[in-house]
Amino acid sequence: MSASEKDAKIATFVFADTETNEGLGRVVNAMITVKELKQAGDEVRLYFDGTGTKWLAELSRKDHIAHPLYESVKDRVSGACLFCATAFGAKSSVQDCKVELVDEFEQHISVKKLMSDGFRIMNF
Repeated sequence: MSASEKDAKIATFVFADTETNEGLGRVVNAMITVKELKQAGDEVRLYFDGTGTKWLAELSRKDHIAHPLYESVKDRVSGACLFCATAFGAKSSVQDCKVELVDEFEQHISVKKLMSDGFRIMNF
């Protein structure tokens, strides 16, 4: 394994909506990816963007099927897009979940900053 693979930096974004089985599959796949990278010792961040900002309230529910997985990666949640959380009615639920509303570039998460800091971007 090369040094760059060993010391990977990955920012994982959830854009999937809460309204479909496909969305559930995508958020679960995002979180399982984060869990695997976390266990491998990689620097990994999980962001919620677009309609994905609605997932935080869902995943925080103890009776949600993906709640245990969410709890295992909760420490890697780095924020939710301020603009999108506001636009999709999730701002207060994001705040209730104690997740930072990120406003780095015009109320959005700065992908440029992440890339400049050496992060690879994965979108779900």
